[in-house]
Amino acid sequence: MTDFPSASQDAQPAADQEALKLAERLFDAARAGDTELLRTYVSAGVPATLTNAAGDSLLMLAAYHGHAEATALLIEQGADVNTLNDRGQSPLAGAVFKGYTDVVRVLAAAGADPDAGNPSARAAAAYFQRTELLDILA
Repeated sequence: MTDFPSASQDAQPAADQEALKLAERLFDAARAGDTELLRTYVSAGVPATLTNAAGDSLLMLAAYHGHAEATALLIEQGADVNTLNDRGQSPLAGAVFKGYTDVVRVLAAAGADPDAGNPSARAAAAYFQRTELLDILA
């Protein structure tokens, strides 16, 4: 007897593809600082802690690309400011590396650990001689 896939088995790959497309759209929104799109989906139940295959969270992408408003929104919606990606980098260290003072302020105010990750935000600020960022991290 031959087993035929059920309708629900056929629908699963399509649903998985739609979920992946939505996730990619949200990661792109974080990179672009599309706060309203992020707000819409996170408010509807998408986890603010969503990560991609490299372990980069929505927060990491928003912070690394210099989007203070999107960073603040994700924090308000439950993103963990100290989540490290698969390379051991924190959102705060990414913002320090790129020199985004406003993002560093948002993350520091939310309790981001300046010594988390490798390199840490504090180490990156010292290495690049960003004294204004070191002052924020103090």
